[in-house]
Amino acid sequence: MAKLLVDGETMRDAATEQFVMNGWVDTAPFEQLLDLTIESAEAGAARLSMPFKVKHAQGGGVMHGGAITTLADTAVAMAIKSVLPPDTIFATTELKTSFVAPMRQGTIVAEAHIEGPRGRSFFGEAKVLDADGNLVAQFSSVFRVARGQGF
Repeated sequence: MAKLLVDGETMRDAATEQFVMNGWVDTAPFEQLLDLTIESAEAGAARLSMPFKVKHAQGGGVMHGGAITTLADTAVAMAIKSVLPPDTIFATTELKTSFVAPMRQGTIVAEAHIEGPRGRSFFGEAKVLDADGNLVAQFSSVFRVARGQGF
């Protein structure tokens, strides 16, 4: 879990160290807002979970699609981190989430795997499941490693 060095409400200043990560495979400050847990991340695969708390609900009472997408996107990122050297800079360049069923309660899980790299790109997919193992969403993405990383 990242350690904040300033109040979390402080405006981001890129020239100042405002937080530190507790390792290469770790949750960043934003991911901590959603209470994401990295259950595993190795060999190009990852499994993350998140409890469905009231603060994660949209107006209709089901889990907000943005929270579900964040879980899946972060799961793919952790799968990528499991194969890249620490401190490699990469980012999501494309993503798609297809929602299959509402998440009503309990803990949600994203199971991700990646393909690549092809050039500087990784291709990721994640299944998002409810506590009973039912499919909630399908996720796919493309991540790109910054130039000059030499991985």
